[in-house]
Amino acid sequence: MTSVILKQTKIIDPSSPFHQQIMDVKIEKGTITQIEKQIATPAGFEVIAIENLHISQGWMDSSVSFGEPGYEDRETIENGLHVAAKSGFTAVMLQPNSNPVIDNQSQIRFVIDKAKAHATTLYPIGALTKGSEGHELAELYDMQNAGAIAFGDYKKALQNANLQKIALQYVQDFQGSLLAFCQDSSIKGIGIANEGVMSTRLGMKGIPALAEELHVARNLFLASYTGGKIHIPTISTQGSIQLIKEAKAKGIKVTCSVAITNLLLTDEKLAGFDSRYKVLPPLREEATRAALVAAVLDGTIDCITSDHNPLDIEHKKLEFDLAHDGSIGLESAFGALNTILPLEVIVEKLTASKLIFNTKKSEINTNSAADLSLFVTDNDWVFDKEHIISKSKNSAFLGQKMKGKAVGIYNNGQLILNA
Repeated sequence: MTSVILKQTKIIDPSSPFHQQIMDVKIEKGTITQIEKQIATPAGFEVIAIENLHISQGWMDSSVSFGEPGYEDRETIENGLHVAAKSGFTAVMLQPNSNPVIDNQSQIRFVIDKAKAHATTLYPIGALTKGSEGHELAELYDMQNAGAIAFGDYKKALQNANLQKIALQYVQDFQGSLLAFCQDSSIKGIGIANEGVMSTRLGMKGIPALAEELHVARNLFLASYTGGKIHIPTISTQGSIQLIKEAKAKGIKVTCSVAITNLLLTDEKLAGFDSRYKVLPPLREEATRAALVAAVLDGTIDCITSDHNPLDIEHKKLEFDLAHDGSIGLESAFGALNTILPLEVIVEKLTASKLIFNTKKSEINTNSAADLSLFVTDNDWVFDKEHIISKSKNSAFLGQKMKGKAVGIYNNGQLILNA
C-alpha cells in the first residue's frame, strides 16, 4: 500500500471538521492518520504537491459501460477502471450491457473478480430481466448475494407494467435496488432525436418528451402502490422533473440522476449530423437543459452520471440514424461540470450515489479510510482526442471548453495520478 502526504490541499467535505481548509493530509497504508497545517515528511512517504490541489470524498459514477465480457474491442474492465481512476472516480457502477448480458450470479462474480486489486472499486448492476429482453425477471436475489449493487436493463424501459410492479414488490424482501430507465417505446417509435424545432429543420424523426414522462408517471404510481424504492436514471425533460418533485413531496421513495451530456449540450449540436451527439435520452432544447441544471441545484435531481458508454467506430461513425446511442464521459466529467455548477454541488452530486445505493462513505478525518478524489479547479482548457484514454473515442465533448480537471484518486491503498 502507498503512503503519501498531500501538501497544502483544500478539503471539500461538509461532513469533515476540515471542510474548506487548506491542510497537509498524511495517509498511511490506506488510512488518514494526520491532518495538520504542516506535516513533516518522514522516510518512505510520497509527497504530492500540486498547485490548487483539492480533495473530496471519492466520487462514484452510477452508470458506466465497459463492454467486457464480449465487447472488449470497445473497452475492457482493466482499462475502464484505469480511465475511471485517472478521471477522479473511486467507484463505478457497471451496467450489464455486455455479451452475454450480466443477468446471473456467475456473470456478477466474473466482473467482480476482473476488478480485484484496482484502485477504483467496481459495483456491478445486474440485469433486471433475463437477457435484458423485458420478458422474465432475472436471478435478482442470487445476483445480490454474489455482489450486485442494483438491478436494471441499460437503456431499456420495461414496457410490461405488471412485471415492473412484481419487481418492486420482490426486491423489498432483500432490500434490493431497482433502476428504471423510462421511455415508452410506442411513443418513441423510430425517433432518433428530440422532437422539436431542430429535428423538424433537419428532417429527423423526433422522440417526444412524452415518451419519457409517461413511463416516469407510471413507475412513480407503481412505486407508490407497492411502497417500493425506485431510481430513475438519466431523466431529460421538464415534465419528468415536475413529476419527480411532486412524488418526493408525497413521500414516494424515488431518486433520479441526470447525464452530463443533457446538462451541458443541446440539440443545436445536431446541425452537422455528427453521430457523436446521438445519445439516449436525446439532447433536448436549451430551456430544458437550463431546467435540468436548476433541478440539480434545488435537489430534485439526486446525482449526476457521466453515462460513460464506449462504442467502436463500426457502430458509431455511421449515418446519424444508423449510429448507436452513447458517448464516453469519464475523462471529461469534472471539467465539464465545473463550467456550470458550484464546486460543492458537483462534489455532492458525484458522491450522492454512495448513499442511494448503500455503499461506504468515508468522511475526510483522521482514522478514516482514505477514499479520495483529487482535482484542481482553476485552469481553462479544451477537451481534445489527446485527453481520451478510453479505448473508444466516441466523445460528445470533443472541442468543448473545460474548467479544472481531475488529478487522480487515492483509494484501496493506491495512489493513481493523471500524469
